[in-house]
Amino acid sequence: METLISSLLEARENNAVHTVDARATVTEAVQMMNKRNIGAVAIISGGGLAGIFTERDVLRRVIDGRLDADTTPVTDVMTREVVVISPTDTVRDALVLVDTRNCRHLPVMDGDRLVGMVSMRDLVGAVVDGQEHRIAELTDYIYGGYGRHVGAGGQGGE
Repeated sequence: METLISSLLEARENNAVHTVDARATVTEAVQMMNKRNIGAVAIISGGGLAGIFTERDVLRRVIDGRLDADTTPVTDVMTREVVVISPTDTVRDALVLVDTRNCRHLPVMDGDRLVGMVSMRDLVGAVVDGQEHRIAELTDYIYGGYGRHVGAGGQGGE
């Protein structure tokens, strides 16, 4: 859980930051999300982060509000008070934020620059990976494989 957010971003095959211009409609934002199979996009205005648009925004603000997705600007229904994280923060820091602030996606900001987005799925995956590694170490320890070195004769020794 002490894994840095920057490490999560670097480990991805495709670390593209998916953004939508603030002038886009809800339909355009949703089409981007569906095409990329993602649950949120960053909304950019004037070169900076203006907000985030998520699946939850679609359900609560667009559908529940009976708005026309083809004509509603994404800026009218995006989340404006965005919880962000830094690349130097840890998975633990991010988990605290998503829990206390009730959000599922965190834009990763390096100063004023958007460098990525992490989701609750990314964070849980990092925790699970860390636990699997720890379980393997403990299993090796219990069954005598932990710290074993192969000597000159091919025999295991300590």
